[in-house]
Amino acid sequence: MIDRRLLSHTPWALLFLFVLLVGAGLVNLYSASSLRFEDGLGVESFFRKQLVWSGLGLLVFLGLLLFHYRHLRALAWPMYGMGLLLLVGVRMFGKTISGAQRWLDLGPLHFQPTEFVKVTVIILTAKILARMEGSLGWKELLNVLAVALVPALFISRQPDLGSALNILLIGGGMILFKGLRPAVLKTLILAAPVLVPFGWFFLKDYQKQRILVFLDPTADPRGAGYHVLQSQIAIGSGGFWGKGFLQGTQSQLRFLPEKHTDFAFAVFGEEWGFVGSILLIGLFCLFLYHLALVAEEAKNAFGKCLAAGVFFYFFWQVLINIGMVLGIMPVVGIPLPFMSYGGSSLLMNFFLLAVVVNVAMRRFMFKR
Repeated sequence: MIDRRLLSHTPWALLFLFVLLVGAGLVNLYSASSLRFEDGLGVESFFRKQLVWSGLGLLVFLGLLLFHYRHLRALAWPMYGMGLLLLVGVRMFGKTISGAQRWLDLGPLHFQPTEFVKVTVIILTAKILARMEGSLGWKELLNVLAVALVPALFISRQPDLGSALNILLIGGGMILFKGLRPAVLKTLILAAPVLVPFGWFFLKDYQKQRILVFLDPTADPRGAGYHVLQSQIAIGSGGFWGKGFLQGTQSQLRFLPEKHTDFAFAVFGEEWGFVGSILLIGLFCLFLYHLALVAEEAKNAFGKCLAAGVFFYFFWQVLINIGMVLGIMPVVGIPLPFMSYGGSSLLMNFFLLAVVVNVAMRRFMFKR
């Protein structure tokens, strides 16, 4: 049982926003995975599987609240090592879907270790940063950055460049939260514009094509630009108020590809319009604000860094996915938290939220 004193410090506003987002995601997925038949409406297995994963996620969430989050510090290296072993297992025995080898086959369900690895990177990075005093110099920066860089290299070979970059961005966000020495920060700012263009030569052909299509989607409207163009058409056709639940023509008539995963926001925008989209983005902003609030109010360094890592985990996914769907960022295959179909991702979302709630509930246990 949870102590009543802990319940009194529970971030109820954060939990309320979480429930709203999960509910909106399930409703949206029901529509995105529906098929119209002559005798009515049928629902594909995506929605049913997401319900199962939601139930598992709730069990993980409740179970994690019973343990003090500081125990994660002792488990940081073992969890990180397990994550790397899972990535090796994917490389050797993984299931290939749409040309990418990213999943482990668990019978009726598929597990994507990349999502678990993101969690382990957050926990281990938080542990290392919590032990460091003051701002980071070059040596400290490289030590922390290596935690994210190693799995990112594994993941980029699947290939999954989007998730690899996401892990690096999470690690980078946590480093900035801790702070860099002025000389190190100035050097990185000056070096970035020079070094980033060289990344072009390490990209695969289809990744280069995605960047070119981002600059001009009409250059290949039936090929690489098809996803973005159909997404923009879907959102635009929603107008101000939207077409209504289950009434989106682009999604229901299957013009919109990957509508249950990467482009779930386009389904929502078509059915609920500009007003609904702004409300959903507002919910995400409030959710992120309350995550940042927990990081600010945490009373020990490990808790602060953990909450900050979870904040950047959600921040980058929301920013990149919505930007991708709107056509203001390249398509990189990053899901929208709670909205996109994906059991592994949803399960880790529940896990990470439980960590943040755990930090908030126990923040006064360190106050002197």
